[in-house]
Amino acid sequence: MNHAIIPIAKAVDFAQQHRRAPKGRQTDPHHISSVLAILGHQELRRDLLIEYLHQLQDHLGCLPKSHLAALAQCLNLSQTEVFEVATFYHHFDVVESGNAIRHALTVRVCNGPTCCMAGANSLIDTLPALLGSTVRVQAVPCIGRCEQAPAVAVGQHEMGWANHHDIMEAAFGQHTKALPLPYTNLTAYLAEGGYHVLQECTANQRTVESVIDTLSNSGLRGLGGAGFPAGRKWGIVRDQPTPCLMAVNIDEGEPGTFKDRTYLENNPHQFLEGMLIAAWAVQASSIYIYLRDEYHACRAMLEAELAALKAQPPMPNMPNIELRRGAGAYICGEESAMLESIEGKRGLPRLRPPYVAQVGLFNKPTLVHNFETLYWVPAILEKGATWFSEQGRHGRAGLRSFSVSGRVNKPGVHLAPAGITLNELIAEHCGGMQAGHTLYGYLPGGASGGILPAVLANIPLDFDTLQPHGCFIGSAAIVVFSQADSAVGMARNLMRFFVHESCGQCTPCRAGTAKALELINQPQWNVPLLQALSAVMRDASICGLGQAAPNPIDCVIRYFPHEIEHTTCGEQA
Repeated sequence: MNHAIIPIAKAVDFAQQHRRAPKGRQTDPHHISSVLAILGHQELRRDLLIEYLHQLQDHLGCLPKSHLAALAQCLNLSQTEVFEVATFYHHFDVVESGNAIRHALTVRVCNGPTCCMAGANSLIDTLPALLGSTVRVQAVPCIGRCEQAPAVAVGQHEMGWANHHDIMEAAFGQHTKALPLPYTNLTAYLAEGGYHVLQECTANQRTVESVIDTLSNSGLRGLGGAGFPAGRKWGIVRDQPTPCLMAVNIDEGEPGTFKDRTYLENNPHQFLEGMLIAAWAVQASSIYIYLRDEYHACRAMLEAELAALKAQPPMPNMPNIELRRGAGAYICGEESAMLESIEGKRGLPRLRPPYVAQVGLFNKPTLVHNFETLYWVPAILEKGATWFSEQGRHGRAGLRSFSVSGRVNKPGVHLAPAGITLNELIAEHCGGMQAGHTLYGYLPGGASGGILPAVLANIPLDFDTLQPHGCFIGSAAIVVFSQADSAVGMARNLMRFFVHESCGQCTPCRAGTAKALELINQPQWNVPLLQALSAVMRDASICGLGQAAPNPIDCVIRYFPHEIEHTTCGEQA
């Protein structure tokens, strides 16, 4: 029997004409209208996908799948792409449509190392019964207020030194929005002589070469953790073809780190002036500020001050500045993952080369900086390179902002000479150890910087000084713990964090962190297997998260072997 052969083109046309609806989850015109009404009358852009997800969740309290499908159609994206992004970030609450249980309020309680030392586990255990079933209580890795442990976010209301009474009062009193902060606004900053260094640059009173030389001579390095010399980075980006872009990292997701938030809350324009000087130097046409989602009060303040700058620009041809909101992904502290997120994608680190200075945001050369690096630029240019470089100690150069939390009397951000030791830092800046507590150990560089014992508290704290001891300073987040705590408990707490925050892109990190946590949760540690796993993760992980995740375990094996021999599975940090 002969069958007519239908040409492929005709078959496709026939299928398209007779298909009643497109494949996949169907969109309701009502949901499309709802999405467009929430987003307002604006030109929809692919790179603003994460911003749109925030707007929908802020309005609806969650992200119904029906609205995600409608958003995909509005953006002319596949539903898979939108769902992948929405489910990648921890702060997006994707729910089934229609009969979903939508919580009236979410209370996030930090269970990072410092907050656990301050009683966070008790809050996590008791709050659900006190707040009722309509309020969701979530244990979260960190909300950036380690100096105020235990830290809690009631909706978008960030609370430090939280207790049951204050949390209940905020929840039942509907105090769920960010509180306004006192800070130096544009008017006050101008009155103090602010932006005059930027104006000297744009008026050709300073050359780009002289500015880069001053930064290089000062020894200013990237203060987000990598420590790359700032002046050299500017020179590399400046040599790339124009136009170039600029991205600023204020995601600050490392447990124990809160210095950027502290400076931003007090003097945002010193940072903004440094940012604009950098943009001038490398001829960046646009700047993207990536701000941690938990910093709701800072976001409201920055929105107001950026609007004031736009109305009263301190320089001619000021670059376009966009404020982007993170969504709860520690991995986006890695520079290429942050760029992916700014582009509206999952925060997956890129392979190198090419480097972001060559092919970065939207495939253009990009200058990427941490907040604090830019914060010091106006002061260094005004006071000179030697003002900064001569303030070190123990043979080190410069100043460091240490985020100190844990068992000290005065936790907080302490500006101190680079190279200061922990013993000196505690005695001179932190008011000593808390009563009844003796220094037992410390984290010199946040979650990924390793763990050191008290006998090594005289090591200069700076870039390149801790590596021989299996640690690094990173963003200078110091977590101090005492004889009341456990190094094994610290390692378990930190590895839970890495398991939670691994982006899942590469097997050594995705599977390695989970396997490591399983192994260290055992009553007895299999040290040879842990050491072999550590080597694989360091050698084969794509980015610094997987490469540094074994640091706490390796340090416990090296410096606290007695704890491994007497550990129990239930110990907490």
